[in-house]
Amino acid sequence: MKVELDSVTPESSDLAIDIRVSATVNVTAYSARQKVAGYVADEISTNIHAGEPTLYIGERICWRVPVILSMPPSGDRGEVGTIDVDVGTGQLLVTEALTAEIERRAEYLATRSPSSAAR
Repeated sequence: MKVELDSVTPESSDLAIDIRVSATVNVTAYSARQKVAGYVADEISTNIHAGEPTLYIGERICWRVPVILSMPPSGDRGEVGTIDVDVGTGQLLVTEALTAEIERRAEYLATRSPSSAAR
């Protein structure tokens, strides 16, 4: 979890901040990863796979799943984006713009890979 507080300036050396967040988690990290893996394989490319999810707390509580480009035979080339999965509903929080950005980043990484330079 990442929390940034820009406007807090303690007047003394003591600072205490208590944050409590609760949610019903109906979707496991494993299930979120599988959902993203299916989506990217069906909608973007079979050369893209899902990485290890992390719990993200923002406007919604969700699993943030990295989307990784893999180029045979060299393997993983790098992360090309993330897709969030709502922990309660399992809904993928993806838009056409996000999908297009992932595709653009994947294309960029693919053209810079050592295997594509040898063609």
